[in-house]
Amino acid sequence: MVSMKRRMLLGSAGVALAAPLIMTRAAVAQQSGADTSMNINHAMPPETHRFNVGKFEVVVVKDGARPSGNPQETFGTNQSVETVGALLEANFLPPDNFVNSFAPVLVNTGSEVILFDTGLGEGGRANGLGRLAEGLTAAGYKREDVSIVVLTHMHGDHIGGLMEGGQPAFPNARYVTGQAEYDFWVDTARAGTPAENGHNAVLANVQPMADKMTFIGDGGEVVSGVTGMAAFGHSPGHMIYRLESEGRELVLTADTANHFVLSLQRPDWEVRFDMDKAAAAATRARVFDMLATDKLAFLGYHMPFPAVGYVEKVDQGYRYVPKAYQFDI
Repeated sequence: MVSMKRRMLLGSAGVALAAPLIMTRAAVAQQSGADTSMNINHAMPPETHRFNVGKFEVVVVKDGARPSGNPQETFGTNQSVETVGALLEANFLPPDNFVNSFAPVLVNTGSEVILFDTGLGEGGRANGLGRLAEGLTAAGYKREDVSIVVLTHMHGDHIGGLMEGGQPAFPNARYVTGQAEYDFWVDTARAGTPAENGHNAVLANVQPMADKMTFIGDGGEVVSGVTGMAAFGHSPGHMIYRLESEGRELVLTADTANHFVLSLQRPDWEVRFDMDKAAAAATRARVFDMLATDKLAFLGYHMPFPAVGYVEKVDQGYRYVPKAYQFDI
C-alpha cells in the first residue's frame, strides 16, 4: 500500500510539473506567432512502393491523383447513372465521384533500369500531378539512371513526362514501344479527327526520340525476362508487359482496366477512353481471365496505389484483391 501511494504521489507530482511546461510552450507559440492552423503547407514527397519480383526490383511511383466526378461519364457509358452508382455504393464507394491515380513503374533488372510510362509531366504540375521525377528521387534513383523507357501506349498521361524543359527527361535512355501504336499516332491521317490532340502530343513528345526507339509487337522482348503482349482496344496498339524472374511473375496491364470496380467487376461496360470499345472489352476478358486462372499478380496503371493486386473470377467479372506480403517472403 505504501509503495502504491508513493507511485500515485509521484505520478501526481509529474502531472503537476508537466502542466506549467505545457502552458509555457503554448504561450511561447502564441508569442512567436507560430502557425498552428491547418493552413500549414503539408507537402510530402510522392508515394512510392518497392518490392521484388525474383531478382528484379520494382518501384511504383504515384505520379498524382485527381477526383473526376460523374463516374458514368467515364465508366459504363452504355449504362444508366443509377446502375453505375449502385455498383459503386455496393463496393463502399461514393456513387457520384471517383479518384483516378497514375502509377509509372521502374524495374531494375540488375543490368538495366527500365521505366514503364512517364506520367503527366510538366503539363500536370499545376494540378499537383507530374511527380514522377520527385518519386524516383525519393526512391534513390535519378532520371539519368534510366536506361530504357517503355511506352505501353501513347495517351497523354503516359507520355507527358518524356520531355522536360524541351529536352529528353531521361537523357541516357533508349525507348521501346509497340509498332502499331506508334504508326497510328504519327500518321497525318489523325489531323482533323478526334485523335488530333493525341497526334500532336506524340509528334512533340515521342517522335523526337524515334532514332533511339525499338518497335516491338506481340511476344517481343524488351530484355531477358520482360516480354510484350498485345492488348489492343484501349488504343490501337496498346501493349502490356510480363515480368519473369526466378520463378516470380508480374504483368503490367497498363490501361487494360482503368478502375478496380467498374472495369473489373463489369469488364463488358464501355469506357469513354477506350478507342475501340468492343476490342477493349474483349481484351479485358482475355487478359483478366488469364490472370485469374494462373493466379498471377498484376500492376494496373490506374489501380488504387500501389496499384498491385490479383483478381478472382466472380459473377459477371472479377474481384480485385490488393497485394499484401506475397513478394516479401
